Order: sequence, then C-alpha cells, then structure tokens
Amino acid sequence: MKNFSQFSKIKALLFLILAAFTFSGCRNLNGEIQPATTASLPPPSSQAPIILGDGIRASYADIVERVAPAVVNIVVQKREAADDATANPLLNDPRFRDFQKQLPPGGHSQVIRGAGSGVIVNSNGTILTNHHVIEDANDIEIQLNDKRTFKAKLVGSDAPSDLALLKVEADNLPFLNLGDSDKTRVGDVVLALGNPLGIGQTVTLGIISAKGRRTGIGDGNSFEDFLQTDAPINRGNSGGALVNLTGELIGINSQILSSGSGGGSIGIGFAIPSNMARSVIDQLIKTGRVARGQLGVSIQDVTAGNAAALKAKETRGAVVANVQPNSAAEKAGIKRYDIITALNGQPVDDGNTLRNHVASTPPGSEVNLTINRDGKEIQVKAVLGELSPQAAVKQREENQDPNSPTQEEQSGKLGLGLQPLTPEVARRMQIQAESGLVVTEVDPAGPAADAGIQVGDAILEINRQPIGSFEDFQAELEKSGGTPVLLFIARKGQTTFLTIEPRK
Repeated sequence: MKNFSQFSKIKALLFLILAAFTFSGCRNLNGEIQPATTASLPPPSSQAPIILGDGIRASYADIVERVAPAVVNIVVQKREAADDATANPLLNDPRFRDFQKQLPPGGHSQVIRGAGSGVIVNSNGTILTNHHVIEDANDIEIQLNDKRTFKAKLVGSDAPSDLALLKVEADNLPFLNLGDSDKTRVGDVVLALGNPLGIGQTVTLGIISAKGRRTGIGDGNSFEDFLQTDAPINRGNSGGALVNLTGELIGINSQILSSGSGGGSIGIGFAIPSNMARSVIDQLIKTGRVARGQLGVSIQDVTAGNAAALKAKETRGAVVANVQPNSAAEKAGIKRYDIITALNGQPVDDGNTLRNHVASTPPGSEVNLTINRDGKEIQVKAVLGELSPQAAVKQREENQDPNSPTQEEQSGKLGLGLQPLTPEVARRMQIQAESGLVVTEVDPAGPAADAGIQVGDAILEINRQPIGSFEDFQAELEKSGGTPVLLFIARKGQTTFLTIEPRK
C-alpha cells in the first residue's frame, strides 16, 4: 500500500505539471510560446502559411503581402477631337446661337480617362502592362500600393502581344520575378491582383483552367497563347498580375469573356503567359520594338474530317494551305498539304501553336521542321525571315462582279451552285489562281452547308487535284465513290481546306 501511495503521489504531481502546461502554453525548441490548442498548426506569419490537414491552405495572406506592393494602378488620359455639340450639348439649343458665334473657330477636344493595372518587373521602376491599357494615351500616371504617384514614360508597346512597358523615375521598388509559365499545369492554384472597376487593389483566387487558349478577340495580327483562369478578372484588372503560390509572375491579365452589358467576370479570364512577356520585355528594352520570325505559309489545323485525306498519322499539327513566293518556306522546299508537326523538337498541336513558335524565334534563325508529307515523316531546315508590320485585318465586302459569267452548274451531291473563276473575279477576290470554280449558291440543307462552304468561296482543288472546269470537278467527285472529298478553297484572300461528305 505504501508503494502504491507513493506512486499515486507521483502520478498526481505529473498530472498537475501537465495541466499547467496545457493552460499556460508550452515552449517549443526555440523558446517561443505555442498554445496547446493549436499545437498541430504552425503559427500565423507573413512567411509561413497556415496549412490545415491534407495540405489545405487556410490563408494566402503571406503571398499577398509579398506580391501586392509590386502591383500598381495605372490612370491614363487621352485627348480626342469632338465637335461643338459633343463638347457642350447646350450649343444645340437655338437660344445659344449668339453665344456660339462668339466661340473661336475650330472644334473642341475632350479628355477621356481610363484605368488599368500594371506590374513592376524591375526595382528600377520598369512596369509591365497591356498595350490596350495605354494605347493612344497622352498622359500616364502610376499609383503604387503605398499611394505614391509617378508620371510614367512609355518605353515601348507591342499591339500583337497586347503588352507594353513603362518606366517611372524611382529606385528600390518592390518587383515580381517572372516565373516559367510553361511549367504551370491545369489545376494549379493562382491569384489575380489588380485594380478592378476603380475600387482599389483587389486579389482573387482561382485555378488554371486551360493553357494555349486563343480567343480571337484581337485582330488577325495578334499572337495568343493565353492561360485561362477562373480567378475573377473584371474591367480595370487588365495589366495586373497572375501569380502562383510561390509569388512568381506567371501571367499578365488581359481579357475576359462576360455576359450582358455589365462586362463582369463569369469565371473565364485570360492572361498572357510570362514566357511570352519575357521575350517582349527584352526586345522593348533593347530596341523599343519587337521583331518576329516569319516562315511564309498559310496554315490551318488538322481535323478529324481532313486527317484521312491528308494521310495524317494523328489529328494534330498545322497543314500548309499556301506557300508565299520567295519566302523561307518556299526556299526550304515546303509544299502545300505538308503537315508541320514539330519545330526545333517542340510539338506543334495546331496552327496557332506553330504561329507562336515561329513568331517567338528571332528573324534569321535556322529552324528544323518535322513534316508529314504523304504519310512519311521528313526533316526540313528553314531560315526564318522577319514578319513585317501589318495593319489590322479589315472586313471585305463581297460584291458580285457584273462582268462575271452568268452560266452556273449544280453539284447535286454537294448542294452547290458553281461558275468558272475568271481572272477578273480572281483579282477582285485577291486569289492567286488562274482557274477554279466560284460558289454562287449553297443548299442550306446540303453537305456543303454543313461543312461551312459559303457563297463567294472559290474552289481551287478537289482531292488535291487542280480544277479547271466544272467537268474536272465532277470527274474528281465521281472518282471519290461517295467517300469524303477534300476541297481547297480561297475565301476573302485566305486559303483553307474543307472536307465534305457527298450525298449518297
């Protein structure tokens, strides 16, 4: 009993000691007080995120604290000409005619203000933003996270990539390092920072929803390789930062898809990847402009519909629809119907991928192209030319030439009305062809309509055979034996392939 009693006393003492530690907190090995109720969690800190079970974050404050100071607000002013009525609606009132006569001759100008976001990418005050944020601006002002303001100078702007570089006279500014956007994966968690709708700096959370997206919102000269994210991006977020969980800049917020007239986020936003931005930044700093490589081909995607006719091994790659005279492609021996599947060992998934690969390669560079030609893989070397600046793509109206032939033929199997392509029609349609057939009618319920054939299209080849007359067309159509036929057409100065399955 004595021994038992002594043991009980020892036990009681241990209990009291443990209780004291439980209610007063215990010290870890560093001598810091750590409440017992949170012993399984690291302490809140600007350097250490709170992690719950299974690696789930309870806060992103540590990342925001690091990156937010490098995201700035951009305010721009643009002056546009305005007539007197626009400048002052009262001048439309007859009672003010006498006053109107006293005004100096000439129109007025109106000031348009806009806002966007930007990211400091160098401590010397270099700021990256969107081209469309500062386009045609007469005055650019930068406001930092700490409310300091600076006048900014434009270092250079590049409309095709929608990127621009600004500079403010300041040193030791907080900045973000550019990450490797190629390493991002669909499903990665990201944060979007900017100044949406003028309410002040805001941060939103989401994931990478897709990579390599093309929206088609820009003109035909734009280069698009967007990271898609569901992190809410609204008006004013343009030019802001998309960062990963290590605080690296992996994208510049650029576009959104929205519904209605409000223009708000519906969870589909697009950011320019940092690797595209890196190349643009370097060139703008060095020369103030961006030089891009040019291969000299018109291309389109390999599809399930045209893969068999092109003898494609996979439904991927870029089909050469046309080769420009004296271009790098022509000098390298590239031909129509070649399928480019890789450039310098990098896979080419579609036409947009190839276009971006070529554009990001400096002019004068020798590139190695992997090509599928008639089902056989070959290697071709080409020395890239330089892509010359082009104006935005303009809408062209299709007007019926009064001098064109009136004779029409019908292709019942395809649901088409056709007439011969004359030199005059070819000139008006900007088609480099001496013969072919022009589509004058499309049966809305026919196979051609289903394939996307339009009135005004010029059919230049069928099943890779040039067309000189309607008889040539019908002969090749009969040879197909009811299997899908491959048409090579010209439309509004561009060439493309379409596959049609004839009526039985």
